[in-house]
Amino acid sequence: MVSIAGKQGGRQPALVVAACAALAIAGAYWPATPWLHWLFKPLATLVIAWTVWRADTSLPRYRRWLLAGLLLSTAGDVFLMLPVDAFVPGLASFLLAHLAYLLALRQRAPWFAVAWPLLVYALVASVVLGQLWPGLPTPLRVPVVVYVVVLAAMAAQALVAWWRHRDAASASAAWGGACFVLSDALLAWDRFVTPFAAAAAAVLASYWLAQWGLARSLPRAGARD
Repeated sequence: MVSIAGKQGGRQPALVVAACAALAIAGAYWPATPWLHWLFKPLATLVIAWTVWRADTSLPRYRRWLLAGLLLSTAGDVFLMLPVDAFVPGLASFLLAHLAYLLALRQRAPWFAVAWPLLVYALVASVVLGQLWPGLPTPLRVPVVVYVVVLAAMAAQALVAWWRHRDAASASAAWGGACFVLSDALLAWDRFVTPFAAAAAAVLASYWLAQWGLARSLPRAGARD
């Protein structure tokens, strides 16, 4: 089985996403040009969604859930870059996005068909929450715990899909899920533990690697599952 983009077909969209991501990151660091961030941050995610929408696939339901996740992620992108504190709406948008990705990944493997990926990500989630907990405001503790549980479940299910299929599409899902965990851990560390100068670049780069990996996990039409 192969992913949605071949050697030639995936190159141009990848370059467009990379260019949008670079401009969005530059805008996050250049106060004189904030419009770069406002424009290209959601655009990068929408370009990834476009690659999913136009792909031929053997699993149309997988594609529908992927598109739902990407559009919900775009809403989260917008909330998190607003000049007001919209962290909770952004968190809710990404929570729903991860539920959509989880339902997409269910199309390739039964729920947590092997236990070890869930144990791995449960350990990772526990370590991350342990580091964040002292700095989390009390009203955010329950929402953040729920979010982390759903994120870890999504990443674990992606790893289950890879363990079952061992193909390029499921490998993309697995590293996409891992990059999402990394991106959100960096975002939370910067917000609730210790802010660091490279946060915007590290968070956004790993975020779009995650979205691109999940997008490339869509099987091609004609591929046997």
